[in-house]
Amino acid sequence: MNLTSALHKPLLTLSFAAAGLCFAASANAGAQREEALSASVRSMMQQAVSDQAAPKLAFSSQQEAQMWLDEMSRRLEKRIPDAQYRFDFLSTVHYEATRAGLDPQMVLGLIEVESGFRKYAVSKSGARGYMQVMPFWPKAIGVRGQNLFHLRTNLRYGCTILRHYLDIEKGDLYRALGRYNGSLGKPEYPNMVKAAWNKHWAPNASRIASNG
Repeated sequence: MNLTSALHKPLLTLSFAAAGLCFAASANAGAQREEALSASVRSMMQQAVSDQAAPKLAFSSQQEAQMWLDEMSRRLEKRIPDAQYRFDFLSTVHYEATRAGLDPQMVLGLIEVESGFRKYAVSKSGARGYMQVMPFWPKAIGVRGQNLFHLRTNLRYGCTILRHYLDIEKGDLYRALGRYNGSLGKPEYPNMVKAAWNKHWAPNASRIASNG
């Protein structure tokens, strides 16, 4: 499956071995590897990150959308106190994740592990923002001069990159997360994302822990 067709793909699920792991507040994607992209993949990724359509939530009704926003906002309040920014953040996460065929709540788990919801987080290797996007990506994709700390730009790149890794790994989210973290084949990072996803963001998660 390629990136373009994946934009309309049902949300992915993943089975992991149970892991009782603590969550890292530091930035984690710094070991992500720069790899040569084929012309076709570069073109698809360039199209994906350049789309300027206004974000909108993909729910069956406005009521369902509001319920999701209200619930996720309640869980996120301690990490992002500003209500309007929290709404914009969640709306953008949902749009970009759904657009890339990802579960928005899994993406929230990934952001928790990657940056602890810190907009200006920077790893030792220079990965930036909420989803810890490495600065080589705009050049590799062919869209230069973009601010990776910008909310939508960061989430757009992060979701597009994870979608790209999912395509490489034929839908195996465990391995795709390993690629995203630069630790392919090792269980720690995928299990941390799974644990954060289940504990704080899955439908049955009751509340976000005060210390994450």
